Amino acid sequence: MGHIVLAAEEADQNAKGANANERMNILLLYADDWRHDTLGVAGNPVVQTPTLDQLASEGVRFTRNCVTTAICGVSRATLFTGQWMSRHGNRSFKMWETAWEETYPGLLRNHGYHVGHVGKWHNGRIPADRFDFARAYGGKHWIEQDNGEKIHVTQKNEKDVLEFLQTRPDDKPFCLTVAFFATHAEDKNPLQFLPQPESMELYRDVTIPVPENATQESFERLPEFVGNEKNEGRNRWHWRFDTPEKFQTMMKNYYRLATEVDATCGRILAELKEQGLDENTLVIFTTDNGYYHAEHGLADKWYPHQESIRVPLIVRDPRMPKNISGQTNDDFTLNVDLAPTILAAAKIDAPVTMQGRDISPLYLAEEKPQWRDEFFYEHPMLKTTEFIPASEALVRKDWKYMYWPEFEREQLFNLTDDPIEEEDLASNPEYAVKLAEMRKRFLQLKEMAK
Repeated sequence: MGHIVLAAEEADQNAKGANANERMNILLLYADDWRHDTLGVAGNPVVQTPTLDQLASEGVRFTRNCVTTAICGVSRATLFTGQWMSRHGNRSFKMWETAWEETYPGLLRNHGYHVGHVGKWHNGRIPADRFDFARAYGGKHWIEQDNGEKIHVTQKNEKDVLEFLQTRPDDKPFCLTVAFFATHAEDKNPLQFLPQPESMELYRDVTIPVPENATQESFERLPEFVGNEKNEGRNRWHWRFDTPEKFQTMMKNYYRLATEVDATCGRILAELKEQGLDENTLVIFTTDNGYYHAEHGLADKWYPHQESIRVPLIVRDPRMPKNISGQTNDDFTLNVDLAPTILAAAKIDAPVTMQGRDISPLYLAEEKPQWRDEFFYEHPMLKTTEFIPASEALVRKDWKYMYWPEFEREQLFNLTDDPIEEEDLASNPEYAVKLAEMRKRFLQLKEMAK
C-alpha cells in the first residue's frame, strides 16, 4: 500500500512539474558583495563553493561579467529594469523611476507567471502587492522570528524559497528572485561577518592569501580624494583589514558566509530536481557588485576598479546544447542584460526602454552574434565627495578610462600590462592619443546610457 501511495505522490509531483513546464521557469540566485573570483571554479584557492562549481559544469560561466554601478540598491534597480542608473533614476536606495510594467517581474506576472521575491530588496519598501510571494529582509545576519527565536538570514532565505517552491500553483510557470543578504557585512556590528556556528570549522587552519596590492603604497597612488582617511572605503578598510590578524578573521568569516549560500543553493536546486523542474528551469547565479579584499587599501565597492565591478555569472539553460556544458565565455556581459535575457526565455518581448541585451545567443546561436567590446560604468556621489565621490569609466578588456566628475580627474590604465590598476597613464604624453580616443568614446557611451 505504501508503494502505491508513494507512486501516486510521485506521479502527482511529476504532473505538477509538467504543467508548469509548458513555459520555462526562471530561478535567479542573487548573492551580495561577491566578486568574480569568489568561486572555486573561478580559481579561488580557498573558498569552497561545490554547488556553484557544479552548476558551472552544467552551464556556462561568463568570466567578464560586470555591473554598470557597483552598489547594492542601484545595481538591483538595474537588474529589474534592464537599464543604466542614468535611465532608471535610482541613485541610492530608493525606488526606481521606471514603470513597474517595464520590469521583468511586472512583465512576467502580466503574462501569467507566478512571481516571487525572497530576501534583500534595498529599493525603498518592496511593493509586495506586485508579487505573488514577497518576503523582503536584510541588514542583519541573525533575524528575530515571531516566536522570539533567531534564525540566520541565509537559513531564512532557504526556508522561504522552499515554501515558495512547495506552495506554487500547479498551472503556472514561476519566476523567483532569491536575493541573499550574504556575504554583505553587518555594517554596524564590529564583527562585520557573522556566519552560522557550524561553519566556524571551515577555513580554520587556512591562511588567506593577501592581495599583492593590499598595501599602503597602493593606497597612496589613488587620487587624493579617494586615498585619504576620510573616504568611506578607507574607513571600512580599518573595520576589516588594517591588521594581518583582522584580515584573516574577516576573510575567513566572509568565505564562511559564501559557503553557506552555496549550500543553500544546493538545497534549492535539489528541490527543483525533486519536483521534476530542473529540466525546464533557467537558473542564473550572479551578484550585485564586487568587493575589495583590501586591494588599494580599500574595502567594500563603489569605484571602477576590477575588484569592484566584476561579478560572477553562471547560466544553466535547458535549451543549451549538452556539448557546451562547462564552458566559459569571456564576452562582456552586464547586469543590465539579465532582464532582457529572462524575458526572452519566457518568450516575452523586452520593452524598448530596456538597454541590455539577451545573452542567450552567446550560447545558443550557431554563429556568434556581434557583441559589445566596451561599456560605460557610472556611480553617484553618496553624502559628500569626502564620503564617496562619484566615479565613471569606459571599460574595455585591455584598457580602462576612469573619470571623477566632481574633480574633473582622468585616469588611464593599460589592463593588459597592469591588470591590478596601479600605474595611471593619464599624464604620460606617450598615451595622449589613447587618452583622447577613450575620452571621446566615453562621452558617447555616457550619452547613450540616458
